[in-house]
Amino acid sequence: MNKPLVVVLGGSGFLGRHLAQMLVQAGYRVRIPSRNRNVAMKAAAIPGADLISANVHDPDQLAKLLRGASVAINLVGILNENGDNGRGFQTAHVELVEKLIGACKKAGVKRLLQMSSLNAGRGSSYYLKSRGEAEQKVKDSGLDWTIFQPSVIFGRGDSLFNRFAALLKIAPIMPLAKAGSKFAPVYVGDVARAMVLALGDKSSIGQSYELYGDRTMTLEEIVRYTAEQLGLKRLIWRLPDALGRLQALAMDFVPGKPFSSDNYRSLSLDSVGGVDGLFKLGVKKTPVEAIVPLMLGSCGRQALLDRGRQVR
Repeated sequence: MNKPLVVVLGGSGFLGRHLAQMLVQAGYRVRIPSRNRNVAMKAAAIPGADLISANVHDPDQLAKLLRGASVAINLVGILNENGDNGRGFQTAHVELVEKLIGACKKAGVKRLLQMSSLNAGRGSSYYLKSRGEAEQKVKDSGLDWTIFQPSVIFGRGDSLFNRFAALLKIAPIMPLAKAGSKFAPVYVGDVARAMVLALGDKSSIGQSYELYGDRTMTLEEIVRYTAEQLGLKRLIWRLPDALGRLQALAMDFVPGKPFSSDNYRSLSLDSVGGVDGLFKLGVKKTPVEAIVPLMLGSCGRQALLDRGRQVR
């Protein structure tokens, strides 16, 4: 009997690699389209995952990719865009979803799993607005959909603890906008597991799941915790709103955009959730403390303490 085929858009990314591996282990065939095969080589190393060079923004290529598939999963998302007018978010989030829905119908794929975000459709940020628009497109599609709304996702290779770790190693002072913004970081493995479980659960069709961890942390607490694990003492400067907005505006012009005006707007809403989707799907939460100290490696506080004990 042929294994069911799942096409994962965004499967070569941080979450996608974890999800692809779990899908293969659960008995699915996995097809991962990527525009840049060199960037996606980590995904190509997953046994059972088929990496295909393709432009997912081309409707014809998208329909071909979905032929023979049972499920489409959309993980594609961006945190920043060129400029600050919302156009990039519309292309990556809304227009791609429109094309994917059309391709699913053309290829006869009825099941669609859509990655979104906590607070989708709320607030003034283009990121959240476009996530909300994409969700509505999915809900109106007539497909058998399930939507996932995570808080910030952490794990090896993330852009949360790892990004702050890199900054803290070189910056004695960390100026922090919206330092009091709250998050409930969720482990990447728990998010991937939730998606695999939902895929095999018909009751998840037509449902949206908020995915968040067991610990609420402010942005300042996340930075302080990261510094602790690195064995570093750093001064955190909580920027008042006026300076925070100026910082974001200045970062709009920095290559790679480590922070942006749209990020600043997103931080106006706490990303903590309210209805526990992981619990509903039967996923036991992995705490930050179980992953981050190991993830930060030999520079972690515990490793430094261990080396100190060995010297004595």
